[in-house]
Amino acid sequence: MAASSIPNMGFASAAGPSFYEKLNTQWHERALQIFMVIVLAHWAEHFAQAAQIYIMGWPRPQANGVLGLWYPWLIKSEVLHYGYAIVMLAGIWILRAGFTGLSRKWWTVALVIQFWHHIEHLLLIIQATTHHNFWNKPVPFSVLQLVFPRVELHLFYNTIVFIPMVIGMYYHMFPPKGEAHSDKCTCSWRPTALNTCAAEV
Repeated sequence: MAASSIPNMGFASAAGPSFYEKLNTQWHERALQIFMVIVLAHWAEHFAQAAQIYIMGWPRPQANGVLGLWYPWLIKSEVLHYGYAIVMLAGIWILRAGFTGLSRKWWTVALVIQFWHHIEHLLLIIQATTHHNFWNKPVPFSVLQLVFPRVELHLFYNTIVFIPMVIGMYYHMFPPKGEAHSDKCTCSWRPTALNTCAAEV
């Protein structure tokens, strides 16, 4: 154990690391893997929906993604869409503490974009719950949906959140030379980078 951690030994052993701390230290790699599976599955559903429209030529009301083929109510449920937006926002926020340096900056970019994506879904669920659609539309509309069709818009949202997440994870796994990486998680594939930051943690 590093000498710099000795003053905190009493506190750590008495209270132990919290669940949040574990998610950003020894569980960080596994938590990221599980989270990315969820993110990819959702993004794939949006991609499948777009493919059904543009490649297969299906009418938009029938283009419900993969799960929507068996459970059409899924694509219609604003509660489900908003719930996922919250899970996504919470996941990015909670796991952010495990990132450092350049990887943290990219992860934060994803967080900011997802926060706005969540606002768009919040507007949709408010309209669906109150049965009062904004802008005199026949169905719930979000802000940018006034300009772009919903399928394309939310595919775009999920894509521009996913891209900085991937970049952030890349720099988290392969920190740039000279940049310290947290030695509290096992995500880095560069062991030498792990050793450079022991004094900074």
